[in-house]
Amino acid sequence: MRIHLTSVFVDDQDRALRFYTEVLGFVKKHEVPLGEDRWLTVVSPEGAELLLEPDGHPAVGPYQRALAEDGIPAASFAVDDVPEEFRRLSALGVRFTQEPLEMGAVTTAVLDDTCGNLIQIVQGG
Repeated sequence: MRIHLTSVFVDDQDRALRFYTEVLGFVKKHEVPLGEDRWLTVVSPEGAELLLEPDGHPAVGPYQRALAEDGIPAASFAVDDVPEEFRRLSALGVRFTQEPLEMGAVTTAVLDDTCGNLIQIVQGG
């Protein structure tokens, strides 16, 4: 068994698409109109498909805010070098809520995706 598709709720699909493609380096895979929203997915060359899901359901806002307020990432992405990604993304204006932190064999950092989510990047483990 493997992950085929996962999602993050976003408050603005256009802004999310720009952030996830132009800043994080994902590639748009699907964009299918669904009324006011779209089935909008991105992929990395190595990973599963990520749905940039509209946050229209009434439970999403309180859920997203609670996670962000408590500093809990909505998703975790593997990278080869957390300090290098931290430098690269910081230079692009990405705001981090946690700078690179070594925890034994694992290094993590947490960034704000500008669309309502904290995203963890992780190396090792």
